[in-house]
Amino acid sequence: MIQVLFKRKVVEDVLTYLNSKQAIILYGARQVGKTSIMKYLLKNYLKENAFYLDLELDNLLELCNKGPEQVYEYLLQRGAVKDKKIFLLIDEIQYLKDPTKFIKVIHDHHPEIKLIVSGSSTFEIRKKLKQSLAGRTITFEVYPLDFEEFLEFKEKKYALKAENSEAINHELISLAEEFITFGGYPGVVIEPVSEVKQKLLSQIINTYIRKDIRDIGNIRNIDSFNKLLELLAAQSGRLLNVNEVSNTLGIHSFTVREYLSLLENTFIIRLASPYHKNKRSELTKMPKVFLLDTGLMHLLHLKEFPKVISGEVFETFIFAELLKNKHPAKYWRTTLGQEVDFVIENGRLTAVEAKVNFQKVRKNALEKLAKEYPANTYSTSLQGKKQGIGRYPWELIKELENAKPIKEH
Repeated sequence: MIQVLFKRKVVEDVLTYLNSKQAIILYGARQVGKTSIMKYLLKNYLKENAFYLDLELDNLLELCNKGPEQVYEYLLQRGAVKDKKIFLLIDEIQYLKDPTKFIKVIHDHHPEIKLIVSGSSTFEIRKKLKQSLAGRTITFEVYPLDFEEFLEFKEKKYALKAENSEAINHELISLAEEFITFGGYPGVVIEPVSEVKQKLLSQIINTYIRKDIRDIGNIRNIDSFNKLLELLAAQSGRLLNVNEVSNTLGIHSFTVREYLSLLENTFIIRLASPYHKNKRSELTKMPKVFLLDTGLMHLLHLKEFPKVISGEVFETFIFAELLKNKHPAKYWRTTLGQEVDFVIENGRLTAVEAKVNFQKVRKNALEKLAKEYPANTYSTSLQGKKQGIGRYPWELIKELENAKPIKEH
């Protein structure tokens, strides 16, 4: 069966640095499509003098561990042309004994080689990559598909805009509900049968999350780690009290923080901090926790795919969409209990309320924040009547692409 390769958004970022001297590193969770991105680059942009090495193959790992000089000789034997730029793509660089030295030697002594590598864990790679690589690498994070990429993988042709017709939005709502239900792992997206989707996600959970991450972190208390995963899925979109989690699971708060760091560095969760400018009314320092895939969230928490999308799941979806589109979000909360779901700082301040139904949006909180700070304000939802600052999620993302900074008063 021929594998169909789709263009991911990160490809454009990679192409920007294709002629730079630095090594390009693609970070991301297992099964999010890093290998497919490399193969897409090979097929569409790197058709000559380009070579791909998968370090999950023992013979290639052994070769690379011998050092860059041996790899260079291997490339020449494979037909690499000395007088032209050689593109070397290496999958799962974290398996190398000393990836720092490998990248450094290639960068410093083989300017004719452009290195593009992938890694499944910043935690494991950071243990091995040292400060000596400063200025020698460009890094990009690869996430599960965003909604626009999901449409591409489903071969649904829509030119998404900040404002779309009612008919198009109606079609997109149905597709968004499917996307939110099953998540954005590429293999899950292209699988048409719901039962098989569930099996694929279960494999990702059991093989790559429970086992691989446990092994990376050398976790001994497997039961507590698994319970933490389920607890975080149940709490996605909510404030995370480490001490409460510690008491619930019966493990030390230091261990909880270690597990959280591990899950963040393997791209399973992301913690969102509160937005503040040292104002006493914004005292809470507790982060919110978000899973980066709603399909995983459903299976870890509910063990099934529900027919109705909950508020926490929708909020998790919006957080992930913002992150995937280079809008990492914080949240805003005052001691009086007023809260805005997301605050984005991208040269301007943007506040976003995410509710399943437009009628549930807390306009008072948005208005209060806008009075405190100069900010663009939006609400986003899938249900109810859209009006005023209301945007469907795909419209919100396009709006943020086009938004201009607000000047300080």
